[in-house]
Amino acid sequence: MPTRSKIRKIIRAQRRNLSDKERRIAAGHVSKRIRRLRVYRNCKNIAVYLPNDGELDLTPLIQHAWIMKKKCYLPVLDTLITDQLRFAPYNQNTYLRANCYGIPEPDVSTRHLVRAYSLDLVLVPLVAFDIDGNRLGMGGGFYDRTLSYLRNRRYWHKPHIYGIAYDFQKVGTLLRQPWDMPMNGIVTDKQVYLTRKISSTT
Repeated sequence: MPTRSKIRKIIRAQRRNLSDKERRIAAGHVSKRIRRLRVYRNCKNIAVYLPNDGELDLTPLIQHAWIMKKKCYLPVLDTLITDQLRFAPYNQNTYLRANCYGIPEPDVSTRHLVRAYSLDLVLVPLVAFDIDGNRLGMGGGFYDRTLSYLRNRRYWHKPHIYGIAYDFQKVGTLLRQPWDMPMNGIVTDKQVYLTRKISSTT
């Protein structure tokens, strides 16, 4: 099995080499698959992301969520706890600014930011995944630390966590690290992979 750094290098190159047409088609397929999920239909507060480094674009889904009167949020780097994320409201009129990694974030007051437990569904980008729900990200660990409190929950698991990827980002097996947060499922342009048996995802 290649190392994590090798997997990142290979798959990130594959993503960046996709044509604009391939990206648009994949984004449309993913939007349709997410919209069929009960967890999406029932959610009111949903964390999305803006694509970076070739990540799959959630714009079609975001537009649908706005039409359905769902509240969308984007991750922002927490200025108080610098290794975690909080989430800022995002709509058609939100002003964005680049963070220290060059990723656009809503330029809003900290009083408008919410913690992950206030959300119903978090859609996370990833570099690679396996069918057991293990996720390989860019290496910063922000989502893992932000959602780590879920490890101590026996009955109440909020938010649900779904990875978003192209199907070619699936790998055989990813060795789970102690700090890794497994996902409830992964949605790709080809398929939905459910990894934890939760009634709201059927």
